[in-house]
Amino acid sequence: MEIPHIILAQLFEPPYLSQTPNMVVHKMKMGFIPIVTFMCFLAPLQQAHAPSATIADLSFKNMDFAMELYRKISSFHDKNIFFSPLSISTSFAALLMASDGVTRDEMLRGLNLEQLEQADQPELIPKLFQLLNENITQNGSLKLDQGMALFMAPQFEVQNMFEDQIKEFFSADIKSVNFGDTKGAIRFINEYVKHRTHDKVTEMISSLDSATKLMLINTIFFQGAWQMPFNPNFTESAPFYIDNYSVVQVPMMFMEDKFYMMEDISLGAKGLKLPYQEGVSMLILLPKKGVDYTVIDEEITAEKFLSCIKKLQKIKLEVHIPKFKMEQSYSLHNLLPEMGMASVFSNSANLTKLSKSGRLKVSEVLHKAVIEVDETGTTAAAATTIGITPFSLPRTFTVNKPFFFFIYHEDTNCVLFMGRVIDPTKN
Repeated sequence: MEIPHIILAQLFEPPYLSQTPNMVVHKMKMGFIPIVTFMCFLAPLQQAHAPSATIADLSFKNMDFAMELYRKISSFHDKNIFFSPLSISTSFAALLMASDGVTRDEMLRGLNLEQLEQADQPELIPKLFQLLNENITQNGSLKLDQGMALFMAPQFEVQNMFEDQIKEFFSADIKSVNFGDTKGAIRFINEYVKHRTHDKVTEMISSLDSATKLMLINTIFFQGAWQMPFNPNFTESAPFYIDNYSVVQVPMMFMEDKFYMMEDISLGAKGLKLPYQEGVSMLILLPKKGVDYTVIDEEITAEKFLSCIKKLQKIKLEVHIPKFKMEQSYSLHNLLPEMGMASVFSNSANLTKLSKSGRLKVSEVLHKAVIEVDETGTTAAAATTIGITPFSLPRTFTVNKPFFFFIYHEDTNCVLFMGRVIDPTKN
């Protein structure tokens, strides 16, 4: 019996700030986020209206899904976490168009999209994802490039409607691949991913089942730079307190300026907004003194996140933030069934809208994410920090213990990436 696979991969690239005379040259690297989803297919089984829901609704639902997935990941360990909620949701939104029956119902609930589903608008959810992506990238200045590709064995027949939909809503490339030639298929797919990630990810997959019939890959590529770069001359080694017993030395970046900051008593955290150029920001949530990060683990929700953003106020601050780099991989097929999405990974999976030529199930969903936050270059003496006067000493925001961060699109409040840093020295 032949066993086809579908692979969804998502990748995300670092931001850069180009060099200009007498200015800091800074680089905020956001690594690549490969997500690989293997869908196994077993034995054979026998017009969008104006959406009533909005992309704000979709962003909110995606956010709560992200928080639940984060909690599921964090329940397994107390280490660094980093992933892209948007790329995971986008991948499964495409798969949602292929599903029916119990499988579809479970996926809608698991993705927190059930309330957006409308019987008279079957294309509403993919349309909302399409509109969200268009809204995020509408002015062309933001370097957020999402792409999807469907790799099919020549003899494998995909339903025409699904093929049309994935092209319409996700601008998917449809590629024919001979999976029987595993080396050739691996080379072909890796070249595609390499191209989509601007040569930053050169080996997406290293092995492949020759019985694969279909592979779905989603890529996301982000490039951005701080509005206010840090001066690398001020970066110094400083202690970072992992817990009461463990301390590591980290390169700590420094800046004094006016920043947006907030405090949330109920969450036991204070927040700092670091804006990129082109309408994307990072929100750092730092547990307040005496509050363990696990409290925020349990309490953070989409509503809390939005509340934090609304409370931000601009004040003069001394900011100290560690440089850090992380590479994280997750086997989502082990996590998502516990979030109610079990059918799609079982022999009872209903993916007949994708193909009627065989019984299909998702066998594996791998998510790989990499982020690097650093700065390089020099600053002219005239472009240093604001002077401090004895009568206006700034408050201090020092990130020297475990913290959370969210990279989000400001107009839509869509969370592109999120993570938790327990130890900045661990890759």
